Amino acid sequence: MHDGAWMNTETAYISTFRGNRFYPVDGRIECIDIEDIAHGLAFQCRFNGQTSEFYSVAQHSLIVAAIVPPHLYRAALLHDASEAYLGDVVKPLKGLLHGYKQIEDQLTTRIAEHFDVCFDDYSVIKVADLIALATEKRDLMPNSTEAWSYLSGITPLADKIDPMPPSQAKHCFLDAWFRASRQAVTAQQDRSGF
Repeated sequence: MHDGAWMNTETAYISTFRGNRFYPVDGRIECIDIEDIAHGLAFQCRFNGQTSEFYSVAQHSLIVAAIVPPHLYRAALLHDASEAYLGDVVKPLKGLLHGYKQIEDQLTTRIAEHFDVCFDDYSVIKVADLIALATEKRDLMPNSTEAWSYLSGITPLADKIDPMPPSQAKHCFLDAWFRASRQAVTAQQDRSGF
Protein backbone atom coordinates (compact mmCIF):
# COMPACT_ATOMS: atom_id res chain seq x y z
CA MET A 1 0.00 0.00 0.00
CA HIS A 2 1.43 3.40 -0.96
CA ASP A 3 0.91 6.78 0.73
CA GLY A 4 -2.57 8.13 0.15
CA ALA A 5 -4.04 4.76 -0.85
CA TRP A 6 -6.49 5.01 2.03
CA MET A 7 -8.18 8.06 0.51
CA ASN A 8 -10.96 7.69 -2.03
CA THR A 9 -10.45 10.67 -4.35
CA GLU A 10 -14.10 10.57 -5.40
CA THR A 11 -15.28 11.32 -1.85
CA ALA A 12 -12.30 13.32 -0.60
CA TYR A 13 -13.20 16.83 0.42
CA ILE A 14 -11.65 19.97 1.86
CA SER A 15 -13.28 21.48 4.94
CA THR A 16 -13.85 25.23 4.79
CA PHE A 17 -13.65 27.86 7.53
CA ARG A 18 -17.44 27.72 8.03
CA GLY A 19 -17.49 23.90 8.07
CA ASN A 20 -18.69 23.40 4.51
CA ARG A 21 -17.18 20.76 2.24
CA PHE A 22 -15.53 21.27 -1.12
CA TYR A 23 -15.07 18.17 -3.30
CA PRO A 24 -12.18 18.96 -5.68
CA VAL A 25 -12.71 16.03 -8.06
CA ASP A 26 -16.08 17.30 -9.26
CA GLY A 27 -15.84 20.90 -8.03
CA ARG A 28 -18.91 20.44 -5.84
CA ILE A 29 -19.38 22.66 -2.80
CA GLU A 30 -22.00 21.83 -0.18
CA CYS A 31 -22.66 25.49 0.45
CA ILE A 32 -20.97 28.39 -1.31
CA ASP A 33 -20.47 30.93 1.45
CA ILE A 34 -19.06 34.43 1.00
CA GLU A 35 -17.33 34.22 4.38
CA ASP A 36 -15.52 31.03 3.33
CA ILE A 37 -14.39 32.86 0.21
CA ALA A 38 -13.30 35.99 2.10
CA HIS A 39 -11.49 33.95 4.73
CA GLY A 40 -9.71 31.71 2.25
CA LEU A 41 -8.58 34.63 0.09
CA ALA A 42 -7.52 36.76 3.08
CA PHE A 43 -5.31 34.05 4.56
CA GLN A 44 -3.67 33.17 1.22
CA CYS A 45 -0.53 34.99 0.16
CA ARG A 46 -0.14 35.96 -3.48
CA PHE A 47 2.86 34.76 -5.51
CA ASN A 48 3.23 31.58 -3.46
CA GLY A 49 4.41 33.72 -0.53
CA GLN A 50 7.44 35.01 -2.45
CA THR A 51 6.70 38.63 -1.51
CA SER A 52 8.54 41.07 0.75
CA GLU A 53 5.52 41.12 3.09
CA PHE A 54 2.38 39.00 3.45
CA TYR A 55 -0.06 40.17 0.80
CA SER A 56 -3.38 38.39 0.41
CA VAL A 57 -5.48 37.41 -2.56
CA ALA A 58 -8.37 39.23 -0.83
CA GLN A 59 -6.49 42.52 -0.89
CA HIS A 60 -5.54 41.90 -4.52
CA SER A 61 -9.25 41.38 -5.30
CA LEU A 62 -10.13 44.65 -3.57
CA ILE A 63 -7.56 46.50 -5.68
CA VAL A 64 -8.87 44.95 -8.92
CA ALA A 65 -12.46 45.84 -7.94
CA ALA A 66 -11.46 49.45 -7.27
CA ILE A 67 -10.12 49.77 -10.83
CA VAL A 68 -13.13 48.46 -12.80
CA PRO A 69 -16.36 50.36 -13.57
CA PRO A 70 -19.00 50.11 -10.79
CA HIS A 71 -21.20 47.59 -12.66
CA LEU A 72 -18.26 45.11 -12.63
CA TYR A 73 -17.27 45.65 -8.99
CA ARG A 74 -18.82 42.46 -7.59
CA ALA A 75 -17.48 40.35 -10.45
CA ALA A 76 -14.01 41.81 -9.90
CA LEU A 77 -14.19 40.99 -6.19
CA LEU A 78 -14.95 37.37 -7.12
CA HIS A 79 -12.55 37.04 -10.07
CA ASP A 80 -10.21 34.86 -7.97
CA ALA A 81 -12.87 33.37 -5.67
CA SER A 82 -12.11 29.83 -6.81
CA GLU A 83 -8.71 30.21 -5.14
CA ALA A 84 -10.46 30.17 -1.76
CA TYR A 85 -11.11 26.49 -2.48
CA LEU A 86 -8.28 25.56 -4.87
CA GLY A 87 -5.42 27.68 -3.60
CA ASP A 88 -3.53 30.37 -5.47
CA VAL A 89 -1.57 28.30 -7.96
CA VAL A 90 1.17 30.39 -9.55
CA LYS A 91 0.79 31.08 -13.28
CA PRO A 92 3.78 29.01 -14.54
CA LEU A 93 2.54 25.96 -12.62
CA LYS A 94 -1.15 26.19 -13.67
CA GLY A 95 -0.37 25.18 -17.24
CA LEU A 96 1.46 22.08 -16.06
CA LEU A 97 -1.40 20.73 -13.94
CA HIS A 98 -3.59 18.59 -16.18
CA GLY A 99 -7.28 19.30 -15.57
CA TYR A 100 -6.68 22.23 -13.21
CA LYS A 101 -7.99 24.90 -15.61
CA GLN A 102 -11.20 22.92 -16.18
CA ILE A 103 -11.81 22.54 -12.42
CA GLU A 104 -11.04 26.24 -11.89
CA ASP A 105 -13.38 27.33 -14.69
CA GLN A 106 -16.24 25.08 -13.48
CA LEU A 107 -15.85 26.33 -9.94
CA THR A 108 -15.74 29.97 -11.06
CA THR A 109 -18.95 29.40 -13.04
CA ARG A 110 -20.68 27.84 -10.00
CA ILE A 111 -19.62 30.72 -7.76
CA ALA A 112 -20.75 33.32 -10.33
CA GLU A 113 -24.13 31.62 -10.71
CA HIS A 114 -24.59 31.35 -6.95
CA PHE A 115 -23.96 35.07 -6.43
CA ASP A 116 -25.67 36.16 -9.68
CA VAL A 117 -22.46 37.69 -11.00
CA CYS A 118 -21.70 37.92 -14.71
CA PHE A 119 -18.21 37.57 -16.18
CA ASP A 120 -19.26 38.61 -19.71
CA ASP A 121 -17.01 41.71 -19.50
CA TYR A 122 -14.06 39.68 -18.22
CA SER A 123 -11.60 41.47 -20.53
CA VAL A 124 -12.09 44.66 -18.49
CA ILE A 125 -11.47 42.74 -15.26
CA LYS A 126 -8.38 41.12 -16.81
CA VAL A 127 -6.88 44.52 -17.63
CA ALA A 128 -7.51 45.64 -14.03
CA ASP A 129 -5.95 42.37 -12.85
CA LEU A 130 -2.82 43.12 -14.89
CA ILE A 131 -2.63 46.69 -13.53
CA ALA A 132 -2.83 45.26 -10.00
CA LEU A 133 -0.19 42.66 -10.93
CA ALA A 134 2.21 45.32 -12.24
CA THR A 135 1.73 47.30 -9.03
CA GLU A 136 2.28 44.21 -6.89
CA LYS A 137 5.47 43.32 -8.76
CA ARG A 138 6.80 46.84 -8.24
CA ASP A 139 5.84 47.11 -4.56
CA LEU A 140 6.11 43.58 -3.21
CA MET A 141 8.71 41.80 -5.33
CA PRO A 142 11.73 44.14 -5.33
CA ASN A 143 14.14 41.34 -6.26
CA SER A 144 12.12 40.32 -9.32
CA THR A 145 13.85 42.74 -11.67
CA GLU A 146 13.21 40.85 -14.92
CA ALA A 147 10.43 41.99 -17.22
CA TRP A 148 7.25 39.90 -17.29
CA SER A 149 6.12 39.76 -20.93
CA TYR A 150 2.39 39.82 -20.12
CA LEU A 151 2.89 43.17 -18.31
CA SER A 152 4.26 44.85 -21.44
CA GLY A 153 2.46 48.19 -21.85
CA ILE A 154 0.74 47.92 -18.44
CA THR A 155 1.21 50.92 -16.13
CA PRO A 156 1.12 50.25 -12.37
CA LEU A 157 -1.09 52.29 -10.10
CA ALA A 158 0.43 55.51 -8.73
CA ASP A 159 -0.25 54.59 -5.09
CA LYS A 160 2.03 52.13 -3.33
CA ILE A 161 0.40 49.00 -1.90
CA ASP A 162 0.27 48.87 1.89
CA PRO A 163 -0.32 45.19 2.73
CA MET A 164 -3.10 44.42 5.21
CA PRO A 165 -2.99 41.66 7.80
CA PRO A 166 -5.33 38.76 6.93
CA SER A 167 -8.06 39.67 9.43
CA GLN A 168 -8.25 43.22 8.08
CA ALA A 169 -8.29 42.03 4.47
CA LYS A 170 -11.14 39.63 5.29
CA HIS A 171 -13.14 42.37 6.99
CA CYS A 172 -12.58 44.82 4.12
CA PHE A 173 -13.48 42.18 1.53
CA LEU A 174 -16.75 41.28 3.31
CA ASP A 175 -17.62 44.94 3.88
CA ALA A 176 -17.01 45.72 0.19
CA TRP A 177 -19.04 42.67 -0.89
CA PHE A 178 -22.09 43.45 1.25
CA ARG A 179 -22.02 47.15 0.37
CA ALA A 180 -21.81 46.36 -3.37
CA SER A 181 -24.54 43.69 -3.07
CA ARG A 182 -26.92 46.15 -1.39
CA GLN A 183 -26.22 48.66 -4.16
CA ALA A 184 -26.88 45.99 -6.80
CA VAL A 185 -30.24 45.12 -5.20
CA THR A 186 -31.21 48.80 -5.02
CA ALA A 187 -30.22 49.36 -8.66
CA GLN A 188 -32.24 46.28 -9.72
CA GLN A 189 -35.29 47.55 -7.80
CA ASP A 190 -34.93 50.98 -9.41
CA ARG A 191 -34.81 49.41 -12.88
CA SER A 192 -37.85 47.23 -12.23
CA GLY A 193 -39.83 50.05 -10.59
CA PHE A 194 -40.37 48.28 -7.27
